[in-house]
Amino acid sequence: MNTVLAILSFLTVAAMITLIMAKKLSPTVALILVPLVTGVLSCFFTVTDPELTPGVVDFWTNFRRLGGYITGPSGIGSVAATGVMFIFSILFFGILTDAGTFRPLIAGITRRMGSDPVKVCIGTSILAMIVHLDGSGAVTFLVCVPPLVSLYDSLGMRRTTLATCVALSAGVMNIMPWGGPTIRAATAFHMNVTELFMPVFPAVLLGLASVIVIDVILGRQEKKRIGAVGAHAVSVGEKELTEEEKSLLRPKLFRVNIALILAAIAALLFSGFAPAVVFLLFYVLATLINYPKVSDTMARVDAHAKSALMMCSVLFAAGCFTGIMKETGMISAMAGALTSVIPASLGRLFPLIVGVIGMPASLLFDPDSFYYGVLPVLGETAAGYGIAAADVGRAAILGQMSTGFPVSPLTPATFLLLGLAGVDLGEHQKHTIPWAFALTMVMLAFSIAIGAIGI
Repeated sequence: MNTVLAILSFLTVAAMITLIMAKKLSPTVALILVPLVTGVLSCFFTVTDPELTPGVVDFWTNFRRLGGYITGPSGIGSVAATGVMFIFSILFFGILTDAGTFRPLIAGITRRMGSDPVKVCIGTSILAMIVHLDGSGAVTFLVCVPPLVSLYDSLGMRRTTLATCVALSAGVMNIMPWGGPTIRAATAFHMNVTELFMPVFPAVLLGLASVIVIDVILGRQEKKRIGAVGAHAVSVGEKELTEEEKSLLRPKLFRVNIALILAAIAALLFSGFAPAVVFLLFYVLATLINYPKVSDTMARVDAHAKSALMMCSVLFAAGCFTGIMKETGMISAMAGALTSVIPASLGRLFPLIVGVIGMPASLLFDPDSFYYGVLPVLGETAAGYGIAAADVGRAAILGQMSTGFPVSPLTPATFLLLGLAGVDLGEHQKHTIPWAFALTMVMLAFSIAIGAIGI
């Protein structure tokens, strides 16, 4: 039965990714419909109560449980707080954008970066690297993307390039010792996190340098695409606004609004409150300060409701996908299948194999399933061939939910990035995955060359 569940799991992931990237279905529909169909099929092959009735399958009992899988703690329940954060973060930044808070900031960034797409791409990545020092993808995207969207639009640069630059920088920075993948890998192998990380630190530095090289390539591609940049660059401060947009500006509140942004970031980093609570409170403050009239408040909510609804619908659909995949046992079966296909003759190459599949595996496994379910099995198997489990862990963190997290449909932060940048998931994956995989390969090769990962 595990074999059947593994097949269903692979079919689910393959069908979902194919339908989204081929634009046959929207991400929301694909994330709900595909796992729902395979989830129903899995009810024929899932042992209902293995402790009470080993080997017995009851389709109708399993079928009735699907609803709970979707709404339970592994499904929508796991992303509910993130959904609240999305709604109020969109409203918070939307109100500040309407008030014109980012206009002088973008003008200043434009003056420093110039109108050269190469400099803009490099500046974008450096900003993302600095912000991601806290290890939070959501915070990085919330801080970096909203102010830069207008700059990219004014220069005629594609928003997919913005999303790629931010994603690559955040992905490499996510390998840091306080990042989720490294902490999970160290926990899975009962290691000190610094002991696990430090040997690959030089490779991470090379990865960050490689991001800058990619920025140069992307910037040159943009420059070639849009032609003479000077003819396309438009100062944000000089952009013609409609009368309605002008009426929304609050130039006298610029310093207050900047203080709100800084206070919100500080609260995200140091308050201990959940991001949903932080943005809920700061949305209220931003509204009362900038648009205290009830009619104005409602108008601002109406103006940004579409963005909030689109983002949250995809997020909750992702919760549906994760809940069904986890609770039906399809993810566990897929993990076992992947482990079993590696022949014994390749045992000594386990770290290399794990490193190569790590970034693509971000599209298949959420971090908990991989690091707590798959990785310990891989590490134990590698140990039988004289390979240290730590080498397998180091290979894994170079791609799985590090460079891979900003493109994974299993990561809520991915949809935050896409929503803020206004980019389609399929387009983002096609534009970013090749670069993310290349970054992993560069860091993996360098780690093996310097002996940080032994094979």
